[in-house]
Amino acid sequence: MKYLMLKHYRGGPEAHPEFSAPMDRWTPEEISAHIAFMDKVADDLRERGEYVDGQALSPEGTFVRYDGEGRPPVTDGPFAETKDLIAGWMVIDVDSEQRAHEAAAYLSSAPGKDGKPLYEWIEVRPFLAEPPVVE
Repeated sequence: MKYLMLKHYRGGPEAHPEFSAPMDRWTPEEISAHIAFMDKVADDLRERGEYVDGQALSPEGTFVRYDGEGRPPVTDGPFAETKDLIAGWMVIDVDSEQRAHEAAAYLSSAPGKDGKPLYEWIEVRPFLAEPPVVE
């Protein structure tokens, strides 16, 4: 079963008491260590045959929706938008929800400021196997 793991650097139900500083306060070495860890997680998942894809996201972005012919409204606030919450994602293909949760917990241990684990929330969402039935 495929799962999407969303990295929420500034989101989640509650911050862990030992959550390190936001990335804009990290040294270049701390950022490099974090990225190296993310690459290691992807490599470990590849070795297990579980890695499908992943990508970091740029902080730039806009909301766009259909609002009638020729009028696509575009906004950049004033509310918290997805770009403020989601820093990247990975798609994995694992045997169980429990395994997806194990992979997400490992991803959550990525190092941050001073090399301490981020304890970041990872949102785990299963892919729909088939469209929902509407009766």
